[in-house]
Amino acid sequence: MTLRRFGVVGWTLVLAFTALMVLTTCGRPTPQQPVPPAPPPLPDSPTGSPAAIATATGPFESGPVTAPASGAYLGAWVRPAQLTQPERVAAVSTLERQLGRKLDIVNTYRRFDQDLLTSSDLTFTERGSTMMISWAGGDTRAITAGQYDQVIRTGARAVKAYGKPLLLRFRWEMDRPNMAAAMWSPADYIAAWKHVRSIFTAEGAANVSWVWCPTNEGFVGGYAQPFYPGDDQVDWVCVDVYAGTRFAPLGELLTPFLRWSAQHPTKPIMIGEFGVARAWGPAQRAAWLRDAAEVFKANPQIRAALYFESDPDNGNGTPTNEFRVSDDPPALAAFTELAREPYFNPPRR
Repeated sequence: MTLRRFGVVGWTLVLAFTALMVLTTCGRPTPQQPVPPAPPPLPDSPTGSPAAIATATGPFESGPVTAPASGAYLGAWVRPAQLTQPERVAAVSTLERQLGRKLDIVNTYRRFDQDLLTSSDLTFTERGSTMMISWAGGDTRAITAGQYDQVIRTGARAVKAYGKPLLLRFRWEMDRPNMAAAMWSPADYIAAWKHVRSIFTAEGAANVSWVWCPTNEGFVGGYAQPFYPGDDQVDWVCVDVYAGTRFAPLGELLTPFLRWSAQHPTKPIMIGEFGVARAWGPAQRAAWLRDAAEVFKANPQIRAALYFESDPDNGNGTPTNEFRVSDDPPALAAFTELAREPYFNPPRR
């Protein structure tokens, strides 16, 4: 009798406790994934001295596009609303009005089979900017085997007819993992580079400065350096660097590349693309850009820096990263400060 009553009471308590737990659980929010910590704040204006690593001041062997005697050229890739010639001109003009100055260098991108120079490129040239053509290239072994010789020859003749000094960034970011199949190996890339350059020489396209430009990640990981064709083949050494998924000051990001570049003191440095993602917030972006200006000035081997004024997408219109500063007032103000500094407005040579 006592055991039976105890069993009933016990089961009653168990059922009551279970019901209470169910109600409590139903009223509790679903656990969320942990939010990544915010990046450590950068100062509103740099308070320390960035590391001076690449301190060569010339003279530099920079080819027809001569490095400035001091300071650094400022440029950008400015993505237009539509990839048309009028829209390209309008996009660059809008950014220049916001900055209150002309860009020294205008970067643009070409597939291997596209015309190297377009009407908008001629417009930018007439307005006093130097053009940088980022030329995609193709399969390196096919290039070396001569399968693209006519494409290369056509490009060389167009550049020669253009007649102005021009920066050619042949197959930039060749060290990216997704380029491995087309690049085959560093040795294959170097052979293709030399093949392309030899055709330009044969066609008399002597107005080209050759820009070699891997990724910053490649220098951090040690897999960019083997792609270097050599000082006799390259006029400007270059890197693309972003505070995208990882937020860190530019000087920290650039350290491996700057250490490598310091071993090539006759080659001016170009920052071919740099940017800070919108995800980090307006104040952090502005601080990052102000710090970037100090990094450039602390490393005088850097003689050109080009911002990536674009929001890349996945091909369906969904941004994968947002680097545009023109619609972010604090970031734009910081970039405008940089753009108007005398250091970034050197006399053209």
